[in-house]
Amino acid sequence: MTNATVHMEGQLHAPAHGAVATAAVHARGQQHPIKLYLVVWGWLFVLSTCSYLVDYFGLHGYLRWSLILVFMVLKAGLIVAVFMHMAWERLALAYAILLPPIAVMVFVTIMVLESEYTHLLRVMFFAVPS
Repeated sequence: MTNATVHMEGQLHAPAHGAVATAAVHARGQQHPIKLYLVVWGWLFVLSTCSYLVDYFGLHGYLRWSLILVFMVLKAGLIVAVFMHMAWERLALAYAILLPPIAVMVFVTIMVLESEYTHLLRVMFFAVPS
C-alpha cells in the first residue's frame, strides 16, 4: 500500500467513529424534561375544557365557530410544537411544514371574499333574492 491509500483509509474510518460518538451525545442531549410534557398536557386539557364549554353555554353564530377554531388551532399548535418536536427543528423545516397550511388558509379566505362579491353581483344585476 502507498502512503496515500493508508491516509485515505484512515479518513474513511475516522468520521464513522466520530459520527457514532456524536449520535450518542445527541441521543443523550435530546431528552426533554417530563415537566414540559405535563404542562402541555395540562394546557391541552384546559383548551379542551374551554372548547367543551362553548357548547355547554350554548353560544351560537360566529362567536361559537371563532372560539372553536381558536381552541382547535391552539391545541394543534401545542401538539405540533412539543409532541412532534417542531419547536426544536430548523427554521427551514418549520417553514416547509407551516407555510402550505397558511397558504391554504389565505386562499380559502380569498374564496370566501370572492363568494360574497359574486353573491352581491347576482343580487344587483339579476335580482336574485337572498
